[in-house]
Amino acid sequence: MKAALGACPWLLVCLVLSGCSVVPAAQPVVPPALVTELNKSWPDNRTIHLVFHGHSVPSGYHKTPEVKPFDSYPLMAMEKIQKAYPHAVINAIVTSIGGEDSVKGAARFEKDALSMRPDVVFIDYALNDRRVPEAEVEKAWRTMVRAAKAKGVPVVLVTPTGARGVKFDDPAEPLEVRAAIIRKVAAEEGVLLADVWAAWKAEVKGGTNQDRLLAQANHPNRKGHEIAAKVIAGLFGAR
Repeated sequence: MKAALGACPWLLVCLVLSGCSVVPAAQPVVPPALVTELNKSWPDNRTIHLVFHGHSVPSGYHKTPEVKPFDSYPLMAMEKIQKAYPHAVINAIVTSIGGEDSVKGAARFEKDALSMRPDVVFIDYALNDRRVPEAEVEKAWRTMVRAAKAKGVPVVLVTPTGARGVKFDDPAEPLEVRAAIIRKVAAEEGVLLADVWAAWKAEVKGGTNQDRLLAQANHPNRKGHEIAAKVIAGLFGAR
């Protein structure tokens, strides 16, 4: 964690103010240069590109094969960010592919995601990474992070939404293990983290039946996507 805080000192402010990562930030924790661009108004502003790279969840799949982009977190987060920066022109670009894991996503990351010239790129693969060996998962995430950093693109690593059958209190739970890998990579590489898994667990432990958050076994419904959208928007100081 020290590496992440050292690279992003404003992240420490967020954590101190919120107490944990599940509460939207009172102040933006994305790079100040990005906040400056979001605050510009016409005729000095430009289009801000938010790129979402991952599997079926950011792709917008709810009950397969139905896709609901307007009820999914990329566009829901964009809407929240837009309200916080009403003069900004924001474009949400989805480069995710349903059924993909991080190893396959890393192989096309530069061609498909970085080619969009993103102002920030979000990576979300943990659900499908359960079928990939842990060492390969960590390598793939680091590969994408380092490729983005080499081009000066800010990165946000997204921990998973939930799924039926998960054991929330078991440290050996595959989603818990993948979330831990993502947190480790974010901390050691000094990039931002959207800890959706922590927020999802808090919602369930707070009394919400997980079935109310799911469209099917491994895909969130709008209410589930709202959890992810709030965490992501919180990084921009939006609620």
